[in-house]
Amino acid sequence: MAVKIRLTRLGKVSKPVYRVIAIDENKKRNGRAIEVLGTYDPKFDPAKVVLNNERVKYWLSVGAKPTETVANLLAKNL
Repeated sequence: MAVKIRLTRLGKVSKPVYRVIAIDENKKRNGRAIEVLGTYDPKFDPAKVVLNNERVKYWLSVGAKPTETVANLLAKNL
């Protein structure tokens, strides 16, 4: 099972909020996550990112691949 760290969308039509999740790469965007790793709110200036750094590092150490967007968030916050 290949695991990805990616975003899942929450919130209303004009007010998106995202969760950073670990999920099987074959699941849908809003499918059931293995673990919720944090949140990302792009409406704030600067964008508000809350991550559980310990769990993110764990998932990266066992081979989870972040998407491009999540990799950018991690580069700014780890």
